[in-house]
Amino acid sequence: MPARTQKPVSKPCGACSDEVPSPQVRQPRKKALVNRVRRIEGQVGGIMQMIESDRYCVDILTQISAVKSALDGVAVEILSSHTSGCVRDAIEEDGGAEKISELMGIVRKLMR
Repeated sequence: MPARTQKPVSKPCGACSDEVPSPQVRQPRKKALVNRVRRIEGQVGGIMQMIESDRYCVDILTQISAVKSALDGVAVEILSSHTSGCVRDAIEEDGGAEKISELMGIVRKLMR
């Protein structure tokens, strides 16, 4: 279950004074997530090299599809952690209407 902490609020200008700080969450499998994202980063670099070396379009598109799938896997893992930690805690605390709404908003974005 992720541990929630608040970021320190820094206000660089008066225009930002109404901003609410975004909560920080310690990911329970942070090292594994970082490793997965680094592998994805390497795949993206490979796509760049493929484009620069004029590789066949279908090969490039296949690699793009693999990167999208890998990112979806990372998103699902983070979404699962968020649901079983932050959302569950909010439901137990106050019914969680706001967190459920936030969750559904991000699920809609991920499904696009």
